Amino acid sequence: MQGKGDPRRSKDDIRPEHNKANYLDAIVKDAVEWWGKYKDILTLIGYGNHETSIIKHQETDILRRFADLFNLRYKQDFPLQVGGYGGWLIFKGQRYRADKKAHNTFSTKKIHYFHGAGGGGPVTANMIQHQRNSSYIEGADMIWMGHTHDWFYHTRTKHGLDNTEKPANFDLDFMQTPTYKEEFEDRHGGFHVERGRPPKPIGGFWVTLKSRTRLNSSENRDIIWSVTKTD
Repeated sequence: MQGKGDPRRSKDDIRPEHNKANYLDAIVKDAVEWWGKYKDILTLIGYGNHETSIIKHQETDILRRFADLFNLRYKQDFPLQVGGYGGWLIFKGQRYRADKKAHNTFSTKKIHYFHGAGGGGPVTANMIQHQRNSSYIEGADMIWMGHTHDWFYHTRTKHGLDNTEKPANFDLDFMQTPTYKEEFEDRHGGFHVERGRPPKPIGGFWVTLKSRTRLNSSENRDIIWSVTKTD
């Protein structure tokens, strides 16, 4: 965020190793090195407002540059993909019969992700944006957002018809992920403080996917997930 054209830039905040004429090149190279320890699990990255701002002001796509260098450097079996500002993550699991032969149907979990927009809400902590998204997003098992640096996980249950047109209840999960950047500190000053914004949580979530066999069935398995906070 210390590049030309970013309103948050501050010479006091720039890291010594990035204090170079080719600032953007330096942080891309450094990021590829740092994220290398996650090369076996890092699959998708998406744009936020800072990345799109760099495209607007600097005329370069810093996420695409990161992904290209990352894939060239580590040559993993599944190359890192660059997603959009919003999009879908679909986890698909093959079902098996009792004789362990593959069944012809799949179990899926679908996440609609969106980086976020607006200033959130001091009272709702951005839950209102999740409600707005859920009014026009259809078929998602989870809506995942960020941007406002709030942190919560919430589940609401809806009623509808399943694939066999039988009445059923469905869970819709809302996941809001925060940041790892501390901007409030002692409220001495800075971009965040001058706009009257409160302290924000630091951390994230681990979403662990597992398969579960339905009762009284040796064939049908559902994908379920558990969500835990992490610092």
